[in-house]
Amino acid sequence: MNDKYRVSSNPHIRARATTTTIMLAVIIALLPTTVVGILNFGMHALLLVLTTTATCVISEFLFTKLMKKKTTIGDCSAALTGLLLGLNLPPRAPWWIGVLGGAFAIIVVKQLFGGLGQNFMNPALGARCFLVLSFTRIMTDFTTDTYTGATPLAMLKAGERVNIYNMVMGKTSGTIGEVSMIAIVGGACFLLLLGVIDLRIPGTYIVTLILFLILFSGRGLDYDYIAGNLAGGGLMLGAFFMATDYVTRPITKRGQYIYGVLLGILTGIFRVFGSSAEGVSYAIILSNLCVPLIEKISWPKPFGRGGERA
Repeated sequence: MNDKYRVSSNPHIRARATTTTIMLAVIIALLPTTVVGILNFGMHALLLVLTTTATCVISEFLFTKLMKKKTTIGDCSAALTGLLLGLNLPPRAPWWIGVLGGAFAIIVVKQLFGGLGQNFMNPALGARCFLVLSFTRIMTDFTTDTYTGATPLAMLKAGERVNIYNMVMGKTSGTIGEVSMIAIVGGACFLLLLGVIDLRIPGTYIVTLILFLILFSGRGLDYDYIAGNLAGGGLMLGAFFMATDYVTRPITKRGQYIYGVLLGILTGIFRVFGSSAEGVSYAIILSNLCVPLIEKISWPKPFGRGGERA
């Protein structure tokens, strides 16, 4: 039979990208901010990142074996979850925090809901929020041998000035992976060039937050305040590497814009009106929960019977 008439199950158009290649691309894109974090905070930061990554991979392997399911560690999704979790931890957190968080991310948030593609929220951020609620003192202590005192965002919230240059370059306190804006944006540009992500969600997120800060922060068009909010608190890490997660973001283009606006509004509310100076993790988690509703209202309506008419 002529190949033109061969019938097969959909989808008929297949991309060359696979789950493994996408996950590896994101891991590579995260290497600059990982290296900056390790150079900034020392070998304990490296130990934490290795601990969370190893725990996530081992947890996924053991769970799939126990449940007699196909082992999925080869797709690198567990390794990426561990890396993201490690980058979201304070640099002096004890090693067991990484073990507990990694196991929670894989077993509770990911595997108990069906594995990759079925989790309803970002596993790394779900684990981070669990750790913050359970071990608040440890997860909010960013004191190191090099940096003492409040984080730049906490200083901004208190009305103090911050050094934007240090925040961009990574010479400041915070979680391991959030401190260098230039390293994060460099990795994001790599993903944008590869077509792994686009600017719909992160662009809408960032613009919405800027507008929210101008309108509701009480500081108007304060460039230092806005720049400090963009460079600090894991905003860029969250916007480019976690809000764009294929599983937990809307699949419709219009839905992604709505999702980005929701992220910006929630982050603004947490930072301006909340007691915490951060807010990115909770904004993404809450927006993840709203994705089914966002897709319902943004899904294109069919034409013809039962749908719209031209």
